[in-house]
Amino acid sequence: MGLVTTAFVNQFTDNIRQLVQQKISKLRNTVLVDTNFVGEFKFYDQLGATNMVEKTSRHQDTPSIDPDHQRRRLSKRDFIHNTLFDTEDQLRMIIDPKSAYSMSAAMSAGRQMDDIIIEAFDAEAFAGKSGGTGTDFDTNNIVAVGTTGLTKAKMLSAMQKLDDNDVEADERFIVAAPKQIVNMLGTTEVASSDFNVVKALVQGEINTWLGFQFIKSTRLQPTTSGGSIRKVFAWHRAAMQLGIGKEPSVRIDQRADKSYAWQVFLSMTINATRLEEKRIIQINCQE
Repeated sequence: MGLVTTAFVNQFTDNIRQLVQQKISKLRNTVLVDTNFVGEFKFYDQLGATNMVEKTSRHQDTPSIDPDHQRRRLSKRDFIHNTLFDTEDQLRMIIDPKSAYSMSAAMSAGRQMDDIIIEAFDAEAFAGKSGGTGTDFDTNNIVAVGTTGLTKAKMLSAMQKLDDNDVEADERFIVAAPKQIVNMLGTTEVASSDFNVVKALVQGEINTWLGFQFIKSTRLQPTTSGGSIRKVFAWHRAAMQLGIGKEPSVRIDQRADKSYAWQVFLSMTINATRLEEKRIIQINCQE
């Protein structure tokens, strides 16, 4: 990792150019967002489906339908990003780097937010009255890897699983790595209309196919450490809850305990959880 001394200059320059990186959260707008996340925990109450009872006789007793109450628990996680630089560093750099450092910290917050959401897709969720019951991801909602990457057949399988679960057709998303989108282009016949759609996806001309809005991300992880199987996720917005206890915020101060060095400090408090297993599908893809 480069040090601040790598920015020292002997001639004027007008800014610090940010190296290539993901600059904002790509997934925040694809999940439910709660910005009123106070207390150590927050509980999200849910109501399951109930069925009607047929009336078969006159004056029969009125049935009582017990509602299916459920809840999920969300806890807080705190994250910080901190950069120090001496006033002497700024003199040697000729420019004031505080704005660029603040922007870099904000970009890291966007990536961290995506990492939290992706981690929660198939992580253990906590249910029950007190939130102490661990709930694993439903393995029935996994599309097997086979020997292929992301294909139309796998996407159709994911779509069918959501349809079988009566998941709403709108607000469906899929997050895939660049490799998986290229997979689809390579396994689709050039003469087919599907090829043109996938090609348009790759070129960024459209972002929806088979009812899924595509998000391209490099933050997806393999199924195992060092493995060659990438986890792609398809979900409905209501499958995931992002809780924000504190939005990313930046403070820029001088530190008396550090010879009055400047500190660019960013912090945020967030976490995410899966609300409902039936609304999310994991698609395993061979790389």
